[in-house]
Amino acid sequence: MASRRSTWSAPWRYSAKANTHCPAAAPAYRVLLASPCGGDIVSNAGLRIAGTLPLASLPSLDTLIVAGGSEEGLRHVAAETDLLAWLQERAPRTRRVASVCTGAFVLAAAGLLRGRRAATHWSACDTLQQMWPDIRVDHGAIYTAEPPFYTSAGVTTGLDLCLSLVEADCGSQVALGVARDLVLFMRRPGSQAQFSAALQAQAAAGSRLSPLISAIIEDPTGDLSVPALAARINMSERTFVRRFREEIGETPAQFVKQARVDRAKTLLETSRWPLARIAERSGFASLDSLHRTFLRLVGVTPSAYRSYFGTPGQASDEKG
Repeated sequence: MASRRSTWSAPWRYSAKANTHCPAAAPAYRVLLASPCGGDIVSNAGLRIAGTLPLASLPSLDTLIVAGGSEEGLRHVAAETDLLAWLQERAPRTRRVASVCTGAFVLAAAGLLRGRRAATHWSACDTLQQMWPDIRVDHGAIYTAEPPFYTSAGVTTGLDLCLSLVEADCGSQVALGVARDLVLFMRRPGSQAQFSAALQAQAAAGSRLSPLISAIIEDPTGDLSVPALAARINMSERTFVRRFREEIGETPAQFVKQARVDRAKTLLETSRWPLARIAERSGFASLDSLHRTFLRLVGVTPSAYRSYFGTPGQASDEKG
């Protein structure tokens, strides 16, 4: 089974790259691409993938990764093939079982995610939760890890999950080499949200909060305390906090911190400013505050983030 976004390609590329960074005499991975009946398969986008192995012919596996697909494709593979029964038989004998994007629906249908935390594409989270109420669907996580089961939210987040598996298998130096080769972020924690604070909040905010949300995103500096924000839209503090939590899903303070981190990300990517100036222009009271908040919400330091996403030559300007 292949999806319109070719979710199978993420583990394939990571495995191949990991092998190039391991000793030549000891490649880390041998990758097998399989489908229920074997042979050629065609993705929704028309991409033909030739020579897949039938599931029945697969040897013992260390890691099993299920790709996502369209709703029609997932229903077909669940109802008209032996995939679910095969997964139920193989999973207990496999060290790791993972899914990319809507592949989580296949694992759920096989009963493998019962009582577990799982992620899938944001557009399918509600459906997954409704179909299997006993699964703890994490609407925000980019991937989840509850060994031996791992799930990722989408195609690009499947890359994050695969990189974490490479690091667990081969060590941080091999994983770093893979990340550099593929020009990817070394560690994006699974708990990181699928969307930025700006996108989530602007989509959720009602008419009265919407202008305030936009103003915070445009300029996250200055006094953005609850009293100041409530006064700007003529609400009592209690009503403001309650309304904000109901519509945005978090407290005003949490949203302001995320908005400031998002602004810092942009400045780290696009400017040569020293970190102290970025902290000031992002609304943080100090460089230490930027560092602590950024590390907590993003999972890496501002300097590490800049080293991956900044323009060349920035590191020399970070002092001061």
